[in-house]
Amino acid sequence: MSTESTASVSTHILDTSVGRPAASVAVSLSARGGAREQWVVLGRSATDTDGRCRDLPALPEGTTHVRLDFETEAYFHTQNHSQSQSQSQKQAEAQQDAPAPRDSGAFFPEVAITFAVTPGEHYHVPLLLNPFGYSVYRGS
Repeated sequence: MSTESTASVSTHILDTSVGRPAASVAVSLSARGGAREQWVVLGRSATDTDGRCRDLPALPEGTTHVRLDFETEAYFHTQNHSQSQSQSQKQAEAQQDAPAPRDSGAFFPEVAITFAVTPGEHYHVPLLLNPFGYSVYRGS
């Protein structure tokens, strides 16, 4: 929770390729007190079955920038192994200009999101993820 002197952060991930939350994605939260300061890792977590990290630590007083690092490669590797290889190949052949399947299925093996914060505000930063792209936004 944010206080008047600190900000707070929450996140969740939706895998838009299947229309479901992305579970078991490792996430780390880092912060710094200015653009020239070094990043300090505050904690690590993983998304739950609803795609949410419910245990991210509080930001220290004086935080001006936050970084969320999502380790997406392992998630897509797991997703690809749950589908048969022949199904993936048939789908790629049906889409003539579709890229060939990769080992992990992840074009972006990790996603790092950096944003500025203001004390006293809460920042919910959802990640909309698929094997070949992602988007983020400031949610509520």
